[in-house]
Amino acid sequence: MADLKQIGDKVAAQFRGLNGRHPGQWPLIPRVACGLGTLVVVALLGWFLYLDGEMEELEQGKQEEVKLRDDYKLKVRQAINLNSLRKQKEQVGEYVSTLEKQLPSKAEMDALLSDINQAGLGRGLQFELFKPGQVVVKDYYAELPIDIKVSGNYHDVGAFTSDIANLPRIVTLNNMNLVAGKDGSLTLDAVAKTFRYLDKDEVSEQRKLAAEKAKKAGGKK
Repeated sequence: MADLKQIGDKVAAQFRGLNGRHPGQWPLIPRVACGLGTLVVVALLGWFLYLDGEMEELEQGKQEEVKLRDDYKLKVRQAINLNSLRKQKEQVGEYVSTLEKQLPSKAEMDALLSDINQAGLGRGLQFELFKPGQVVVKDYYAELPIDIKVSGNYHDVGAFTSDIANLPRIVTLNNMNLVAGKDGSLTLDAVAKTFRYLDKDEVSEQRKLAAEKAKKAGGKK
């Protein structure tokens, strides 16, 4: 204990009388302590002024790496399924093409109306009304309603509706109303709707009208 006390007294003695003396003239222990203190201060300043920012940048880099890995995995899955997606796209394109072929052009509408009329006459039905209405133009197709009223026996009227459904072009029967006559005949009152695709000029006109409509709507705001 005496030796430790002597050592402590010697160390403490080296820290006495330092005021007013140049640090270079200080005893060894105060100089070493001052140097260690300076190193600690420099290290702390370096951490807060430089290393802390580097650590934040490193953390951001790690997060970016995780994001890039996820993006890479997603792209790999998409690449694996690319052929399947291409086949699906081709199938959808073929399906759309098939549907388009079921829509007559403007020039074919008269022939389709004749087919509808012949479907009724071929079943021995009596047309009391066959009146094409006003064409309703949509974005990519036009709709033509036809008011029809036919009469005949039960089986012939049923066969007529089946013939309409089996036409190579799309025709639908809407607002159907059946009335039985006293003589056993049946009268069908309905609206047959057929559709045709728009030609390029009509599509361009529709897009132009849509753009003008959107522009007017935007101007009112």
